[in-house]
Amino acid sequence: MATKAIKLIFPQELIQEPVTFRMAKQFNLVPNIRRARVTESVGELVLELEGAEQDIEQGIRYLQQQGVQVTDAAGDILE
Repeated sequence: MATKAIKLIFPQELIQEPVTFRMAKQFNLVPNIRRARVTESVGELVLELEGAEQDIEQGIRYLQQQGVQVTDAAGDILE
């Protein structure tokens, strides 16, 4: 199993949609929420994704296709 830390920024229209849940379920990934901040206009989430490397990459592409900004968060995780 591989792990990858990512930071997600959700636009206002996706804040109340279960985009992360759908991604995890569809691509058989285990998300570990490390930090979250949600306001009325934007949502930010730092996740560690665990799963097969190919599934992680497909899950990230899915999030991007939904309109979520995805960046690497390797140095943005609190231990």
